[in-house]
Amino acid sequence: MKILLVGGGGREHALAWKIASSPLVKEVLCAPGNPGTAQVAKNLAVEASDLDGLVRAAREHAVDLVVVGPEEPLVRGLADRLRAVGIHVFGPGASGARLEGSKIFAKEVLERHRIPTALSRRFDRAGLAKSYLEAQKTWPQVVKADGLAAGKGVFVCQDARAACSVVDTLMEERRLGDAGAEILVEEFLEGQELSVQAITDGRTLLLLDPVVDHKQLEDGDKGPNTGGMGVMSPARWVSKRLLRQIEQRILLPTLHALQIEGLEFRGLLYAGLMVTESGPRVLEFNCRFGDPETQVIVRRFGGDLVPYLLAAAKGELEKLEAPEGDDQIAIGVVASAHGYPNDVRKADTIAGLDRAGAEEGVVVFQAGTRRLGAEVVTAGGRVLCVTALGRDVDEARRRAYAGMDRITFDGKHCRRDIGLRPDQMR
Repeated sequence: MKILLVGGGGREHALAWKIASSPLVKEVLCAPGNPGTAQVAKNLAVEASDLDGLVRAAREHAVDLVVVGPEEPLVRGLADRLRAVGIHVFGPGASGARLEGSKIFAKEVLERHRIPTALSRRFDRAGLAKSYLEAQKTWPQVVKADGLAAGKGVFVCQDARAACSVVDTLMEERRLGDAGAEILVEEFLEGQELSVQAITDGRTLLLLDPVVDHKQLEDGDKGPNTGGMGVMSPARWVSKRLLRQIEQRILLPTLHALQIEGLEFRGLLYAGLMVTESGPRVLEFNCRFGDPETQVIVRRFGGDLVPYLLAAAKGELEKLEAPEGDDQIAIGVVASAHGYPNDVRKADTIAGLDRAGAEEGVVVFQAGTRRLGAEVVTAGGRVLCVTALGRDVDEARRRAYAGMDRITFDGKHCRRDIGLRPDQMR
């Protein structure tokens, strides 16, 4: 098989690494890729935003399957265009991708089909939103931009003043562009956050390992929200009973809802959840593999991933048996660039990648990097993710941070507490 992978971040490096190991695969192409994907795939000079170029590349290279990493091309209809010319795609069409492309649309689907989620109000005018917030007696409240915001559109606000400031930032100043034209104001849910992802062909689900993501920039879950500063899998506190609840109360009802509403979904259904005292409730949906969750999922995925991607794309997932998992713990630690998640400095030289990868149990996945002459330099906010497997949390942590400490670049920042929360040490 020949597979085209769309995207150029850490998720795509991880997927390319796993896909390239398949005995079914003759060649992996990555558009546009990064210096990490170039180690296991052939990079193409086609951006993930260039839908015409991606369709042309898929046809010219006669690929058997396209795997779409980022959400934006899915929301814009890349999968629809590829399927229209007879190419199998792992990723939903534009209608299904609205689950991620519009938080308001996703909330409406959840509410129509009585799938557990936070109470919310929608606003398309800043004045009404601020009046509502100023009248609230219960804090914190959560303000969310409706559209795609690269993981930066969710704000937990401790009081009305902070919340109104966020509203001005989103709706008046348009700091996140059109993503902030409309907003949601949600109740703040207390509990433990969890990411659950499932490969699906719209009828059948294959649950992947639950992952705990660390969104805040600083240790102790402090600082601004980011796209993710570290991950651990499996989530040790997640029981089989809880996973059954999530499947029965969240994932299967969501698939049923999509079928009722005529929305075909073939790809990765990602549910960001808060596990509360009354059970799991949906915080958000994504329509693609999570980043950095994928980096630890591929490390623990038993066997060949490619047959599952292809079966989902063809609508034949029920023909496959679930793969065996890995008993080891996987931890991923993200290194970010100076200024992240705000104004990011670029072009700092990265050293030590090979030495980090030589640590036992360690694989480094590059994200915001590019090649400048003979050097690899920073080119984005989240620069790389150091992943490690271990027999227990302590061993996985020790290996991951040993690898991280071998990598240097000016302005490098990483959390030092991935895997240390009490719920992760069980």
